[in-house]
Amino acid sequence: MRRATGQAPGRINLIGEHTDYNDGLVLPVALGLGVTVGVRGRDDRTAHLVTDADVEPRETWFVLGEERRDGTWADRARGVTAALQARAAILGGFDAEISSTLPLGAGLGSSAALAVALVRALRELFGLVLDDAEIAQVAHTAETEFVGARAGLMDQLASIHGRRSEALLIDLRDLSRIRVALPLALELAVIDSGTRHEHATGGYNRRREECEEAARHLGVDSLRDLEHRPLEEVLERLPPPLDRRVRHVITENVRVRDAVAALRVRDMSKLGALLDSSHRSLRDDYDVSTPELDRLVHLARDDRAVQGARLVGGGFGGSILALTERGEAESAAERILRRYDRGRLVAIVP
Repeated sequence: MRRATGQAPGRINLIGEHTDYNDGLVLPVALGLGVTVGVRGRDDRTAHLVTDADVEPRETWFVLGEERRDGTWADRARGVTAALQARAAILGGFDAEISSTLPLGAGLGSSAALAVALVRALRELFGLVLDDAEIAQVAHTAETEFVGARAGLMDQLASIHGRRSEALLIDLRDLSRIRVALPLALELAVIDSGTRHEHATGGYNRRREECEEAARHLGVDSLRDLEHRPLEEVLERLPPPLDRRVRHVITENVRVRDAVAALRVRDMSKLGALLDSSHRSLRDDYDVSTPELDRLVHLARDDRAVQGARLVGGGFGGSILALTERGEAESAAERILRRYDRGRLVAIVP
C-alpha cells in the first residue's frame, strides 16, 4: 500500500489574543515542536489511528462518512475527513500513525497542527488538489463545524505559513500576511502551567458569542469595524460584561501594531510592556486567565531577567510566555519553576 507523511508545527502567539475571530490582527511564531502524521492506504473505508501523544485513547477507528463523535482528539481526524469529503475529495481508508512533540491543551496550537499535518498527509496519499489556503480552510472546518470549537483561523495559518525565526503579522480581515523578523537579542520561554483547556466545551465559545452580541448591539458586522471610533463612546453604549470584552479586542489590536513597531526597532522594553498589558487585559477585561496562569505570570515578572510576560493561547489554562534577552530564557524558567512545581518548560523561542 502507498504511504505518505504530513508535518505541521505548533505556534505561540506573541500578541493578539481572541482577535482572530473578530477580524483582527495576530502575531504568531512557529515552534520547533509539532505533529507528524504517517499514513498508509487500506482496502476498506476504515480510518485506523494510533498516537504516541499523552492522550486517551491511544488507538481508535472510525468509518469514513459516519457522523459519530466521541468527544476525544480523534474527532479532529473525523472532522478532517468529513471536510475533505464535503469538497468532493475521494478518500479511501487509511492507517495513520500520529507523533506529537506538542503538549495538548497547552495553548500552543496542537489541534490545528494535528489537522494540518493530517490534511497534508492525505493530500499526498490520495493525490488531492489542495493549495495552502484550502488546507487551512479544511483544518479550520474540522475544528469549528465538527469539533465545535468556534476559533478563528489564526492557528491553521500559523501552522502552514509560520517560521521559527519570524513573527507573522496576519490580518484576519483580508488574510494578508507580513513577516516580521525577531531581533537576535530576543528570547522567549514558553512555560506550561499544567492546567488544561478545551475550547469546544469551555468558556472560549462563550467569549465569541459575547463579541457577536456586542457587534449586533452596536450595529456592526465585526468588532474590527470599531477601531476608528472613540473607544469611550463605544463602551458607553454597552452593558457589562460586553463593554470589557470589546475594550480588550480593540486595545489588543492596537497592541499588535505597537508590538510590530517595537520588534522592528528592537525595543525590548516596549515589547515587554505590551505583553504585560495584554495579560492584564486578558485577565481583567476578557476573563480568560486562571489563578495558575496569573501566578506564573507574577513569578515571571518577579524574575530579574524577564521583561514581560502573559498567558498565551485562548486561556482557561495552558501556557505563558516570558520575554528575556537572548541566553536568559532557560535560566529564568528554571528559577520560575522552582517556585511553581506544577509547570514545565516547553520551549525556548526562537
